[in-house]
Amino acid sequence: MFPFSFTKAADEASALAAGESGARYIAGGTTLVDLMRETVERPESVVDINALPYGNIDLQQSRLRVGSLVRMSDLAAHPGVREQFPVIAQALELSASAQLRNMASIGGNLMQRPRCLYFRDVTAACNRRTPGTGCSAIAGRNRTLAILGTSDSCVATHPSDLAVALTALDAVVIVRDSNGEQTIRLSDFFRQPGTTPNEEHNLRPGQLIVGVEVPVTPESRRSGYLKVRDRESYEFALASAAVAMDIRDGLVRAARVAVGGVGTVPWRLPAVEQALTGRPASADSWRTAASRAADGARPLSENGFKVELIKRTVERQLATVAALP
Repeated sequence: MFPFSFTKAADEASALAAGESGARYIAGGTTLVDLMRETVERPESVVDINALPYGNIDLQQSRLRVGSLVRMSDLAAHPGVREQFPVIAQALELSASAQLRNMASIGGNLMQRPRCLYFRDVTAACNRRTPGTGCSAIAGRNRTLAILGTSDSCVATHPSDLAVALTALDAVVIVRDSNGEQTIRLSDFFRQPGTTPNEEHNLRPGQLIVGVEVPVTPESRRSGYLKVRDRESYEFALASAAVAMDIRDGLVRAARVAVGGVGTVPWRLPAVEQALTGRPASADSWRTAASRAADGARPLSENGFKVELIKRTVERQLATVAALP
């Protein structure tokens, strides 16, 4: 670990000033500290923001607002979230370990760095860690990596389960800087790698995530998250599906579907949603819609199995959510 300065922000103004000067924010530290130990991250300054007033969960009739410092375990256990947004609670409970969920914040979860083997190996070529050095994963060990949204510069998979659920629900990220508050749709927050994989999101220096807002919709109550992985606990997804549907009179009135474990960002599936809307709630509809789940996939030498896996994962979760009362 390289030397760095550490301070605690007493208020929002001091936190924003530190961010504008290049400091890195830390809350639970479950990702940043690991990366600093491995010398993947080398910040000169770290500022603790846990004293800031972003720890509330506010569920209203039309929306859910979650402070960025809310712990993952607290959000998953919230009775209103479990009733109105089961996909969020399930995505959180299938993430990391109980110990990490008790420490990790919602804002930090969204800001996770990729879990690619070569990103964490400082001796390997990685455009995301060191731009212009190449991508060792493309011709290397890539079984767990992305098949959607990839480029010739990076194929790392986005690690967050929560971000997949929030993307399906049209959530927005609330950010604040010295000019005030603004919102960014989660679908616009993360950036596909293209030729600049080191630019992972559209958060500018000096901007601080203060919360996430999710609209309450008819389909958010009938929702769920399925995660397929190599082992049952403390493992990242090979494929995952967040599904929310409004089904009335035997027809799908609205559908929201996003997938994880296969994309460089949380991956929304508009073609699947369109194939479902207005169709009968039936096994044929689930199968037909899920066949579009891998549209545009670019499999690598070791992860071609994910093309069929993501189709089956989406089909299974469509059937599961449709069967909910």
